[in-house]
Amino acid sequence: MLRKNAKIELLKRVPLFERCSKSELQHIARLADEVNLPAGRELMREGERGQEFRILRAAKNRFGSTEEIGIFAMGEDGMSEVRDPSAVLLGDHRSVPGTAVLPAMEGSRPLLVELQALAASLQYGLPRRAANGLDPNRLHMIIAVLEKRAKVDLKASDVYVNVAGGLRIQEPAADLPVALAIAGSLRERALPAETVVIGELGLAGEVRRVGRMERRLQEAARRGFVHAIVPRGSVTAPPGLELIEVGELAEAVERFVPGREAARAAS
Repeated sequence: MLRKNAKIELLKRVPLFERCSKSELQHIARLADEVNLPAGRELMREGERGQEFRILRAAKNRFGSTEEIGIFAMGEDGMSEVRDPSAVLLGDHRSVPGTAVLPAMEGSRPLLVELQALAASLQYGLPRRAANGLDPNRLHMIIAVLEKRAKVDLKASDVYVNVAGGLRIQEPAADLPVALAIAGSLRERALPAETVVIGELGLAGEVRRVGRMERRLQEAARRGFVHAIVPRGSVTAPPGLELIEVGELAEAVERFVPGREAARAAS
């Protein structure tokens, strides 16, 4: 076992960590000990420069799972561990048009993240689609399903989607919240307060179930959310959380972010 100072010297020689401060290197060396990995050899640090959060994950672990991660906040004194990431990531979240909260999974850890969408009137040329923290190809698919299956006309709108906090979401569970955030921004309608959204979209417009639903819902309930829009056939809700099941994207859109005509008919 290498001594602490020797590990830090080894880390400095790894290009990924060459710009890390001494306190950052100490955190990385400590995490390497916890997951039984050679210091700096099989760890990956995620997060863009200028963003507050860094995720440290094991890319390879012969002695256990690679799904364990560490989440750190970048401060003046280097990185410090974030013990309740959901509380920090959500901050002062308010339910406004164009936002949705997703209980995402980072490794084996559930995190509540805010997804933001803006549908702006097209000024000229072809409509622009931009994604920050999401796969752009996934965004194009979601918009296509919205237009075809839910009759949400986005041909004359630029669409921008962002994951608050600088995280990167790479799981299909974000499909439904992104779709509802886009439709809500276009129609100027907010989702119900204290609501989380989970669900994968199929090309036929169906809302599909995703993995680890129990962990996601437990985290939402722990943070005080009272409603969850989920695919049909989901698990039993934890105490204090009401499940609102949907089977089709069109159903979810007209129920939670209806157009003006649908809203007038309902009233």
